[in-house]
Amino acid sequence: MKSGTYTQFYIQLIFAVKYREAIIHPKFQDEVYKYMSGTINSMGHKALAVNGMPDHIHALIGLHPTMAISDLAKELKRSSTNFINQKNWMPGKFQWQTGYGGFSYSRSQIDYVINYIKNQKAHHQKKTFKEEYLEFLRDFEVDYNPDFLFDFFE
Repeated sequence: MKSGTYTQFYIQLIFAVKYREAIIHPKFQDEVYKYMSGTINSMGHKALAVNGMPDHIHALIGLHPTMAISDLAKELKRSSTNFINQKNWMPGKFQWQTGYGGFSYSRSQIDYVINYIKNQKAHHQKKTFKEEYLEFLRDFEVDYNPDFLFDFFE
């Protein structure tokens, strides 16, 4: 990056376990979130919050401008898949679903988003992941094709 270049990008990534299976067991979640935070930081970004539920993840990231968001999401999913599979925490192979949600924020919203991500368990006592994700798409005015959303099983 050249001298005199200054950026500030905050992105929340959201992605789900393949088939929306609730298989990230609570006793392993902290280790998964710490691993993902370390991966984000090792790629030159800043992990501000990583948390989720047994069937999906939220990560708020201070994005370094030299990497595309799609590359970050791909590497984070690839790396965490390998980590989880190497731990043998579950029978069979762990996988993330194809795709992700990416939503941008201003600096003034960061504390709110961090709090939102940290309180996922309480939040999901009131709202399903599908309701939450569709709300993100509506609030951010993202055009989407329902045929290409995550596989939601209810």
